[in-house]
Amino acid sequence: MRETFDKELVQLHVRFAEMGMLVNEAIFRSVKAFVDHDKNLASMVIEHDQAINQCESQLEKMTLELIALYQPVTSDLRDVITVLKASSDIERIADHAVSLARTTIKMKGTHRIPEIEVEIAKMGEYAAKMVADALDAYVKRDLERAYQIAQQDLFLDQELAKIKQLCIAEMQANQKAVVSGSHYTLAATYLERIGDYATNVCEWIVFLKKGEIVELNPGNSDDENGNA
Repeated sequence: MRETFDKELVQLHVRFAEMGMLVNEAIFRSVKAFVDHDKNLASMVIEHDQAINQCESQLEKMTLELIALYQPVTSDLRDVITVLKASSDIERIADHAVSLARTTIKMKGTHRIPEIEVEIAKMGEYAAKMVADALDAYVKRDLERAYQIAQQDLFLDQELAKIKQLCIAEMQANQKAVVSGSHYTLAATYLERIGDYATNVCEWIVFLKKGEIVELNPGNSDDENGNA
């Protein structure tokens, strides 16, 4: 029975890793679509989101079946619960990538502000790397790296504040920038939220390794991201 449980647990982690790769790809494509003003690529991100949703549903089913069939305890139970919770967080990351893609489509033809787009591109690259690093730390169960990655979310918080200020200044100076400034603010907010969810994944690594529920970035608690 133990051997069967271990095999199914391995399959669970393989499926989680596959979902993580799909989500990483969604972030990369959504950021690239925004920076390149690529409406077709943005549409592709939206279309492919269904596959990520299906992955989450499959993982939820697999985890619940493992709990029901084998009734794991202590570290085994933490292992299963962590996949269930972390997969929910990375699915929400994909949702924000989709929201960024939709913003790209809505911005088609609006007034562009290169200075702000440079900042959003920087923010997008940083958020994508943060998620990739968090997922890698999860696979390797690297506790120290999880703590380090969570601290990186502060940069995204600072970038969001900076972009909001730039948008307000542009909107006040140029009426043409009102619509695009609103879209830029939304785009930056989606990227900042992606960082919040990457932090959540880091929190689940701590839970997996230490059995403790922690909040690694208390500043995230005022949004709807459902921190650990």
